[in-house]
Amino acid sequence: MSDYTIKYKSNLNVVYSCKYQVIWCPKYRRSVLVKGVDVRLKEIIQDVATEYKCEILELEVMPDHVHLLVEVDPQFGIHRLIKLMKGRSSKLIREEFKWIKSRLPTLWTNSYFVSTIGGAPLEVVKQYIEQQKHK
Repeated sequence: MSDYTIKYKSNLNVVYSCKYQVIWCPKYRRSVLVKGVDVRLKEIIQDVATEYKCEILELEVMPDHVHLLVEVDPQFGIHRLIKLMKGRSSKLIREEFKWIKSRLPTLWTNSYFVSTIGGAPLEVVKQYIEQQKHK
């Protein structure tokens, strides 16, 4: 038996445990999330999550994709959070790192992968994300 226990959160209307694994890539899967962009991107993603009362459980930025494990209020919605994260980070990163503008017309693709975390214990998913850096 797993030592994984569900911790519930609540808003005024809903008690929930909604954890999502999310992956998204720069346009053309270019390896541009390097040279300080990765550090700044993590800050921006964390700022958006905090602002909208979402909890980042794990976050890794690889040169060509972002891998995120996040808990989101179901009434707020994962789609809305990702739109806000991608929108703000695209604007700020392209302003702060001018060299990216010459490589990409926009920072992110329109698409992303999202999966609810339910079948695999949370620690297994967190460990998988942490190990992505070491591959």
